[in-house]
Amino acid sequence: MKCAYCKALTCVIGGSKGPKGCPMNEYMNVIEKTRQEYKKPLVRKLASNAGIVEASGYIEWPRLREIIEFSRLMQYKKLGVAFCIGLQEEAAIVSKILEKAGFEVYSVNCKVGAIPKEDIGIPKEYQGTSKTGYEIGYVTCNPIGQALLLAEAETELNIALGLCVGHDSLFFKYSKAPVTVLAAKDRTSGHNPLGFIKTHYGRKYFQKLLSKQNIK
Repeated sequence: MKCAYCKALTCVIGGSKGPKGCPMNEYMNVIEKTRQEYKKPLVRKLASNAGIVEASGYIEWPRLREIIEFSRLMQYKKLGVAFCIGLQEEAAIVSKILEKAGFEVYSVNCKVGAIPKEDIGIPKEYQGTSKTGYEIGYVTCNPIGQALLLAEAETELNIALGLCVGHDSLFFKYSKAPVTVLAAKDRTSGHNPLGFIKTHYGRKYFQKLLSKQNIK
């Protein structure tokens, strides 16, 4: 499967057969399985309302507005915000906006539980100060705790705000409610990772990095 390099885009046009190697040719059993999944009431409702939001505010609505409108269509009352402690200010702003939009909002920061990094096996040389010289502390992020606490609050949709790579994966895995991402952490780009890789500097950065690692 190499959809990233496809020029035919038969799926976008609406065809049933793609070029050689297309998943629509090679994995028709999987495609059919997805069709069956969309027949489930909750899945159908999620997918349908996502499409309505896309069509309603395409290009003009910021992502937080999309989350608000999607949650209204789903008739959600309780929303969860799982955030990085480094984005507490942003989390407070987001929470206030969501509350003013009529939702009951529960927020949990990544350091909840105050679990020492050594307790989960992080070597001492990776505690306290980062290899790049920044203070990172001795308490581990606790995405599982964030997910389970929001489950206790019975949130209906959880919003990931700036969770670290890997920590976000654990949060998605353990979240009882569906999850959407408001911001992906990327301190080098103001949390806009695609913006970084599309710049001249970003392209040069990865060219240099991969060249050093002999990766093509």
